[in-house]
Amino acid sequence: MRHFISINQLTIGEIHSILDNAEQYRKRESSIPKQLFAGNLFFEPSTRTKMSFIVAERKLGLEVLDFHMESSSVLKGESLYDTAKTFEAIGANFLVIRDASDSWYEELEQKLAIPVINAGAGKEEHPTQTMLDLLTIYQEYGRFRGINVVIVGDIKHSRVARSNAIALKKLGVKVYLCAAPEFIDEKIEFPYITMDQAVELADVVMLLRIQHERHEEKSETNNYLQQYGLTKKREKKMKQAAIIMHPAPINRGIEIDSDLVECSRSRIFKQMENGVYIRMAIIKHVLQEWGIINENTIEKRETTFRNQWNGGLRSIN
Repeated sequence: MRHFISINQLTIGEIHSILDNAEQYRKRESSIPKQLFAGNLFFEPSTRTKMSFIVAERKLGLEVLDFHMESSSVLKGESLYDTAKTFEAIGANFLVIRDASDSWYEELEQKLAIPVINAGAGKEEHPTQTMLDLLTIYQEYGRFRGINVVIVGDIKHSRVARSNAIALKKLGVKVYLCAAPEFIDEKIEFPYITMDQAVELADVVMLLRIQHERHEEKSETNNYLQQYGLTKKREKKMKQAAIIMHPAPINRGIEIDSDLVECSRSRIFKQMENGVYIRMAIIKHVLQEWGIINENTIEKRETTFRNQWNGGLRSIN
């Protein structure tokens, strides 16, 4: 794997290796003792993804090149490709890119001499979000096979739904979808169930917001919570050990009752924390793939979190 573009590129072994490294970063700080430059090119709004990449890069000891679209040459008509080539030319060692196009990376994959990490591609891919979600689930259950995950919300317009469903299935998770009729995507071939079925079946209820910015017309949300969202009444029907996840931003009172965002079942802010460590691990992964660093650049670890954990222990909350 040269660029970190799609979850489809990763083998099960590579997924576990990245999760392992992320868990090590969570337990022990470590940096790359070599001057390297990171270019974060975000052409769409972002809080969690962009800021967690910046924190990840700085924790690794990397120099972060400043880029703000609103004050860049993009406003003068510069293309994504020319912007990326500019960062490559001035010395960036890798790029983190988010863009509204579903396939922006196709133009760059064969033309750049530095690695690219996909931080969001339209409504198609969000592989780093998927990886932090996998880490959160693994921390909770110590396994993937046999876990029931229901992805709930605007499936049709969500890059998170696509990337997560593919990765979870690959790892042996039983994946179900739940959506209002207008948000169903028949191209994603997983079974659809109702929200009332979902809360009783799921080990993980993974909520999504309504992606208004990707709709041709704004959807009505007045009764969405009662019809399709996670209410307090529905939460009481969940399995005792089941958890709630959400990639955020959260629309409180629409897809989830506000009181549930920080309830004992919620791992929403844990996901955000995990985002830093998983992105540190992904950066390390691509830099090693390209030979920019090697295994000896970062201190080796003697143990892995999979060996340290015992089955389905729920010691990390």
